[in-house]
Amino acid sequence: MSSPHSLKDPNIEATIEAIERATLAAVAPQDVDEIPGWLLPFDAGTVGRAHSAVPLRHDASISTSDITDIVRRYRARGLRPSLRIAAVPGLAHLDAALIEQGLKATQPTLTCVARVADMLDATPSITPAEVSPQPSDVWSQVYLGEGFDPVDGASRVQALSRATGSLYAHSVDAQSQPAQVVATGVGSYGHGWLGIHGMRTLPAHRKQGHASRILRALALFAEARGIQSAYLQVEDGNQSALRLYESLGFRMAWRYIYWRPR
Repeated sequence: MSSPHSLKDPNIEATIEAIERATLAAVAPQDVDEIPGWLLPFDAGTVGRAHSAVPLRHDASISTSDITDIVRRYRARGLRPSLRIAAVPGLAHLDAALIEQGLKATQPTLTCVARVADMLDATPSITPAEVSPQPSDVWSQVYLGEGFDPVDGASRVQALSRATGSLYAHSVDAQSQPAQVVATGVGSYGHGWLGIHGMRTLPAHRKQGHASRILRALALFAEARGIQSAYLQVEDGNQSALRLYESLGFRMAWRYIYWRPR
């Protein structure tokens, strides 16, 4: 994908804050604190975004002294400290403080953005997936299905189900007997953005267009609500997902790293 901040947003700092606030609203941590320049979500589940502190800006106004305070706050709650830091020049000054706290850089992940119109233009002939305003058993069963960690799946279902205002999509393989739900995803609609979360397809049903059906369905609802931009997070190296998202107009806005205890 293209270089960081590829959309050349003239107000990139406002975009960063909107996406990070929308992300936490969608994964619904059990508790969230806020200190100047940071969101601190606290959660006992497996969803990294739901229990990793994240800066709201990507510049030198984020102080290295914040790192000690954040680590202390997580440990005071009996949680392993975790921070999600964009790998951009404006935040490079934090690296030494993170290392000093005994944290290690892991799990590089991309935040990608697209225009909703481009998502729809790329999928004109695709039948959209079914969408519900509430999580259902058929939606959640994919996360618990064969090929996925059941503990992680249950945690993701719980976190995504707690969110307010999200839509829950699922795609059915009509060729199965009986018909089977084989893919799921969640759309969040807040802070002016469509957020894509929890995309899962059962291994035996990948590369059959189910993810595209889900993405088109969620984008149609965004268009109806006047939302023009979408974002998602995907692990760097997940080439099949990256190819799909790029075909729908997604481009990297920034790469981030999870800093966790060694």
